Amino acid sequence: MSRTSSFIHRFRLSAVASVSLLACSGWAHENATLAPVVVTANPLGATELIAPVDQLNAAELLQRRDTTLGEMLNGLPGVSSSYFGPNASRPVIRGLDGDRITILSNGGGNLDLSALSVDHAVTLDPLLIERVEVLRGPGVLQYGGSAVGGVVNVIDGRIHREPLFGKQGGVASRLDAGLASGNREQGGAVVLDGGNDRFSLHVDAMSRKTEDVAVPIALDCTKPGASSNARRICNSASETYGGAVGGTMHFDRGYLGASLSTYDKNYGAVAEDDVTIRMRSNRLAVEGELRDLGPAWQSVRAKFSRTDYQHSEFEGSTVGTFFKTTGNDLRIEARHARFGKLDGLVGLQLDDSRFSADGAEAYAPHSRTRSSAAFVHEELGTGWGKLSAGVRVESVRVESFGIAGNATFTPGSRSFNPASYALGALWNVAPEWQLTSNLSLNERAPRHYELYANGEHVATNAEEIGNANLGKERSANVDVGAAWKRGAHRARVQVFQHRFSNYISLEGTDLGASPPQYTYTQVRARFVGAEADGNVRLLDAQHKLDLLLRADTVRAENTSTGQPLPRIAPHRVGATLQWSHAAWSARLGVDAYAGQDRVPSGQQTTGGYALWNAGLSLRDKLGGVPALWYARLDNIGDKLAYSSSSFLTQTKPGRVPLPGRSLRVGLQLTF
Repeated sequence: MSRTSSFIHRFRLSAVASVSLLACSGWAHENATLAPVVVTANPLGATELIAPVDQLNAAELLQRRDTTLGEMLNGLPGVSSSYFGPNASRPVIRGLDGDRITILSNGGGNLDLSALSVDHAVTLDPLLIERVEVLRGPGVLQYGGSAVGGVVNVIDGRIHREPLFGKQGGVASRLDAGLASGNREQGGAVVLDGGNDRFSLHVDAMSRKTEDVAVPIALDCTKPGASSNARRICNSASETYGGAVGGTMHFDRGYLGASLSTYDKNYGAVAEDDVTIRMRSNRLAVEGELRDLGPAWQSVRAKFSRTDYQHSEFEGSTVGTFFKTTGNDLRIEARHARFGKLDGLVGLQLDDSRFSADGAEAYAPHSRTRSSAAFVHEELGTGWGKLSAGVRVESVRVESFGIAGNATFTPGSRSFNPASYALGALWNVAPEWQLTSNLSLNERAPRHYELYANGEHVATNAEEIGNANLGKERSANVDVGAAWKRGAHRARVQVFQHRFSNYISLEGTDLGASPPQYTYTQVRARFVGAEADGNVRLLDAQHKLDLLLRADTVRAENTSTGQPLPRIAPHRVGATLQWSHAAWSARLGVDAYAGQDRVPSGQQTTGGYALWNAGLSLRDKLGGVPALWYARLDNIGDKLAYSSSSFLTQTKPGRVPLPGRSLRVGLQLTF
């Protein structure tokens, strides 16, 4: 066993033992307090948000729980997924994906290689997530051009910003256990929070094992030991482990905390029957804040993270390619004193990451990317609402070092100075009505693989060629929204447009080659769409009955050629009937997807389909401990469907449908 493997194994055992021991002790304090919710869409902590945002709490996440972050968020307004089978899936927001969507961990950087390739998993597991914020559109300028599509902020509570307990101290813990029939999943997590008014401790651990995913049709499979023809996605099994230890010191004017986490996943790359990926990530996070600094400044907050990530792609039992990335991320935000009704902050962000790939399928060279950014975010309160404005300027340097002994890659370097600007407004037009608008001009520096890739990318079944002469990607973005709320009734609609003057697109340059050749090319592009969702309270007595409605659409076009852009989700509408009474709740829903025939010439279209789902939960006590029993049935009709936003629909047509009917049951205990 390697030193890294031994460390992970010892960490996993100690984390599980610590949490289990304290959870089973039943020592808990009834007066534990919850830290205030600060939405990343508004770094000033305001409750009225200009940027469109969805916040999912623990109960909502439990209803949506899946094996990947992308599939768990799929179906939110404007959000689809990159679906590379059941183990690798990133959120796609308003048709934008990859490095145009920023995934954060507790508001700080989360470094992995999921944006590099669609078969690489995100290193954030749904079992340990406490809350998720999904920010859409141009109102997230403080994260730069790489967030032009939106931001997904995953919150796990490993560093407590406020004490959970008073001087007397206490402990709170959570135990999750669940099973699913479709992939024969067995999973669970334990979470412990303890401390007093001066110190907090957090420990968590999770484990999940799945087998090949059930689908409505029989599929061929050549993997040794598997059935040659079965109603399951070949090579889609997985094993996942993870955990963390965190501690925070609280003092009168702030806090200082740190956490150390590990993530280990071994899963099948469903594009090929004999390829598996073993990934490991270790992350150190440090965060602190000082408040009440004097007449000029309200507070200063800093976040630092150090990530060591690697994964091996095995062909059978042989390592074919080894990927590695390490990086540091530092973010400092200083909130100035209020000047009348003007409130705001200034910030600095520094990033430094190294990437390497070695082996037969290394299609991008060793590289280093360094960036520094300064940003300002200001809000002005008015009698009718508020105005916001922001500026972010960056300096980015991307260096290619080639690969020793491989003449395919040429060393080189490029420097860029992106700048982004944003304006926003919120208007309370009536007690129940609110209008919002966001406008931004964004620039994004090309990523290292967009500049220097040169080789076969097996996951996309393409030879991908970078372009070292790429310029900054520029876009003008607008979002206009209206929201209405009366008691339990609510409605919201957003319309948006992203117009790119030089969108970096992977364009086919020799589709007759084997594999087909694609080159990163800058084109004009336009994304136009709308999102709507709402709730109608049908019964409001001892029995509550709600009708939740949702719909979204996006139209994306390469305006240089007049061709549609690839992998865009079709028009979608959905409805859920939700009932609750005393300790019981139940839901029945359907999501209908139109066929997607707006695809580039020569690509596969997808047919329309409707997926039904149902859920049931009961809050009770088990041995005097609060317990939540839940069950969820997905794809009730066992409908055969394919995702239009998945690479696999094009590169491996018919091979990887969406999962079939599956029953998920679970129990959550809170001590």
